[in-house]
Amino acid sequence: MNQQTEQRESNLKNVKWLTYLMFMMFAMTTDAVGVIIPEVMKEFNLSMTAAGLLHYGPMTAIALAGIFLGFLADKIGRKKTIVLGLILFVISSYLFLLGNSFGFFIVLLMISGVAIGIFKTGALALIGDMSKSTNEHTSTMNIVEGFFGVGAIIGPFLVSYFLTRNVDWKWLYVVAATLCVVLILIALFSKYPETKKSTEEPINIKRTLNMVKDRYALGFSIGAFLYVAVEAAIYVWMPTLIADYDGSFLFLATYALPIFFILRAGGRFLGAWMLEHFDWTIVMSISSFAILLCYCFSFINETATVILLPLSGLFMSVIYPTINSKGISCFPKTSHGSVAGIILFFTAAGAAIGPLSMGVVSDMFGSNAKYGFMLATLLAALLFIGFLLNMIFKPTYVRISKLNESEYENLNSI
Repeated sequence: MNQQTEQRESNLKNVKWLTYLMFMMFAMTTDAVGVIIPEVMKEFNLSMTAAGLLHYGPMTAIALAGIFLGFLADKIGRKKTIVLGLILFVISSYLFLLGNSFGFFIVLLMISGVAIGIFKTGALALIGDMSKSTNEHTSTMNIVEGFFGVGAIIGPFLVSYFLTRNVDWKWLYVVAATLCVVLILIALFSKYPETKKSTEEPINIKRTLNMVKDRYALGFSIGAFLYVAVEAAIYVWMPTLIADYDGSFLFLATYALPIFFILRAGGRFLGAWMLEHFDWTIVMSISSFAILLCYCFSFINETATVILLPLSGLFMSVIYPTINSKGISCFPKTSHGSVAGIILFFTAAGAAIGPLSMGVVSDMFGSNAKYGFMLATLLAALLFIGFLLNMIFKPTYVRISKLNESEYENLNSI
């Protein structure tokens, strides 16, 4: 019995590390876009709105994959879904070596977006399978997103390093693809927790679309949309906003994006501990209010901008993984893939529509990114209001409590 327990724990540890590394790997590409966009604008003589397609394109693909293919994790299993997505990601990433046109890059990024949408929903559903309680689910989600944050540091650093060595930025995708091959091999030889399928209704797209009507799925999805739109404003447009800064805090301006990502990653590991000891609704309200203050006071002058916008990463750190975890925890494990797909759809939609809207607004005022950040500040205010109402009325308390008893009493055997 002890040997079986040890084997089970060993399998769980391997699968958890696979999940951590997956999130780190795809963050290397998605969150490096803020560094890549200025290079593409110069290379192809593009406007902010047009160059932003490097971000809007894959985010749109992730959104569509989440809503239309999220059910695969519930239908064919977590492992097959993850491996399928990783293989598609490898193919699209290596193909960057075969072309050098803006349109070609957009197509490949759209394909990689579909791949990310597939394996991410599988991974998100898998986290529920490995968790013994909703609190552990939230804590693990913060750790996973912490590794995402580490990848978001590595990606921009690699691009910056490549550019200083006159190496094309697209080699970032070759590095990510090579890491992904290793992850596929790990996944193939790992034994995953089993999740019994529900026989009450067919697992398909129609089932997922019906779940969108659920007030819990919709509420958390709207929260994810608002948060990600606010967050994406930083890593997509902050480098452009502060590109001409030459004040006394030039060091901070030069490394503003890495500082933001470091604070976001570190805060997520800290958040894994915080959310085990404090009421998550209070943590979300305080964090979202701090973000709003950072955005509002960043308009005082350029120095405030280069200090406060990177600092907002610390307060952003715990919000998205908690939205994701609590939203998924409002449903039984047999539906985790589908609801993860729904939240991912709104996540990617926010990541696409938010920066796109900012780019359009900025172009309307002479390509001045300051006006785009005014829009992001409004979204940050809406996010805070939502979390404040959630803290006051606690609409999810009963449902999560019941599912915590029925779904997490015992970890499924491996």
